[in-house]
Amino acid sequence: MAPVSDDLHLLDDLMPWSVAPLRTGRAWVVGPDDRALRARWDALVRAEGDERDRLFHATRTRTLRTTTPALPGAPANTGPLSRETGPCPTPRRITHGPFDHQWLIPDHRLLDAARPELWRVADERQLFAVEQGHVPQPAGAARAAGQALTVSALLPDGRSPAGRPGRIRPLYRRPGAAEPNIAPGLLTFLGKAYGHDVGPEDLLAWTVATARATPAGCALPLTADPRRWAAGVESGHRAIALMLRGTRGGEKPRLPGGRRPYVRAAIPARPDELRYDPNDEALHLGEGRISPVPPGAWEYRVSGVRVLELWFERRTEAGEPGTLEAIRPASWPQEWTSELLELITALALLSELPTAGEVSGDGDRFTPADLVDARVLPVPASARRPASVLDHPEEGPGGQFALL
Repeated sequence: MAPVSDDLHLLDDLMPWSVAPLRTGRAWVVGPDDRALRARWDALVRAEGDERDRLFHATRTRTLRTTTPALPGAPANTGPLSRETGPCPTPRRITHGPFDHQWLIPDHRLLDAARPELWRVADERQLFAVEQGHVPQPAGAARAAGQALTVSALLPDGRSPAGRPGRIRPLYRRPGAAEPNIAPGLLTFLGKAYGHDVGPEDLLAWTVATARATPAGCALPLTADPRRWAAGVESGHRAIALMLRGTRGGEKPRLPGGRRPYVRAAIPARPDELRYDPNDEALHLGEGRISPVPPGAWEYRVSGVRVLELWFERRTEAGEPGTLEAIRPASWPQEWTSELLELITALALLSELPTAGEVSGDGDRFTPADLVDARVLPVPASARRPASVLDHPEEGPGGQFALL
């Protein structure tokens, strides 16, 4: 599909290898509390016969009798779950949708489409660009539309609050930050245009700062102005650091003194509503209260959905009685409060950054035709496929080594 205008580039051409979002097939394998996930697993393996079948929630892809290879980097039993009696695999921290750090039981037998190719390249140097769903917005409603592209250092599941997920694009095709997932020749082309080396994370920063969601996919301009490029890259690096929230070893975001949010009234064990008071800049969780919460944090959206409202909903969903989803913390954990304060801070600072249109401006731009002339486009078919990264055997179904 062609770009939406002659001077925009589809991210599908600039970062050509992409993977579809994870598809779990059952909601109970993901959650904001790792202890609840372990309790769900324990309830499953204690159940017998038809009750285990009912709790598991079988699909055409996964049943209690399915055998699968182990997930890369996540040792697990590969026999059928119908005979499973062991402890829960150690839950893995992931990014669930935009900005929400949750937990996943890393067992391939539980996941309809786990995307093993992502697990193979997920390491301490990897960054994942996650496209957000396109939601039509009125002209000039850049803030209402929200972030078109988010970045995660944790393995992302790629879910979009709009229900129209995009793609997950690892920055590197191999572990150890080897072989950038960037159109061959593009970084050299840009380096010559700007008069200095352009690294993979610089291009990702520019992309985060300028990308917009379109019906054709995530798209962005490429400025021909070195000074505008430098300013956009700086803004993008700042945005990425805020999105990572210290998960890559960097500093956690902090607001200036006097603007930092604090808990002013204790959050109850079961907060039943979330509301915002703009006059007091206060976020109320039932009888609990956090302030100051800048309006920019409350209004921050992705795919038109408020991030804070979605975060709260995912922690207060009761789950249908008698299902594994209904197993949840008995009261609001302290860790959730710390995560919420951190998220408020990150969203407040992100809301202060310039919009994509403000960063990209209206100056001269490189067009897709320019990249065709420079022989950067079209990208070779091999660049759209995952690299061969297997340097050790992976366990296949029933404990046999997988043949890859």
